[in-house]
Amino acid sequence: MTAIVDLNCDMGESFGAYTIGDDRAMLDIVSSANIACGFHGGDPLVMHRAVATAKDKGVAIGAHPSFLDLWGFGRRPILGDTPDEVGKFVIYQVGALQALAAAAGHRVTHVKLHGALANMAQVEDDLADGVARAIRALDRDLVFVVMPGLATERAGARAGLRMAREIYADRAYGEDGNLAPRKEDGAVIHDADEAVKRVLQMLDEQAIRTIGGTRMPVRVDSICVHSDTPDAVAMARALRLALEGRGTRIAPFAGFV
Repeated sequence: MTAIVDLNCDMGESFGAYTIGDDRAMLDIVSSANIACGFHGGDPLVMHRAVATAKDKGVAIGAHPSFLDLWGFGRRPILGDTPDEVGKFVIYQVGALQALAAAAGHRVTHVKLHGALANMAQVEDDLADGVARAIRALDRDLVFVVMPGLATERAGARAGLRMAREIYADRAYGEDGNLAPRKEDGAVIHDADEAVKRVLQMLDEQAIRTIGGTRMPVRVDSICVHSDTPDAVAMARALRLALEGRGTRIAPFAGFV
């Protein structure tokens, strides 16, 4: 049984008149929040509100940078930019959140990539290195949230960054250890009971199970629940109750990785 683990959520993804997810409810449940920085969702008001609410509730915050893709919610690959150029886009977004956090009296502790940028960086070492170098250049104390066994973990190690290895409660895994594409059947898990069962198994085994049944050993520091589905809050709440019921302490990974 894992004695301590973080529960994180991607949020702050509303924009202007458009509301995505229930950030306030999620911030009553999770220990770390990954806040969109304006490229796939979020705007200065949404970002500041998420930061201020997280501070009030004692939740750690991190930047959730993406490709510049509001139209596609950051889920469309954008090709042609060099790893160093993508690194500058990451610095730009993290810096924006750091400024808003400072204004609210909070502090950014980590960086977690979003959407297509994350998916590409998990398998492209050059791109992952560009992101890791950018994080290190901005603030070497920032924790890089990575998927264990993939390119981002290797890049974080090469850059000498602190890392938090995460698993997903609401996503299935492909045979390469990366998330299964959302368009595939069963890739997104909506049933809270199923999600809880999967997470407890992954924690007990310290391993993920792919759609094909392959067992891949991993270290688990954090568990992610996305916020952009109608059942997200109920799933996060059920997961927290199940973890605490087993004696697992929920706390921000920035304090123990």
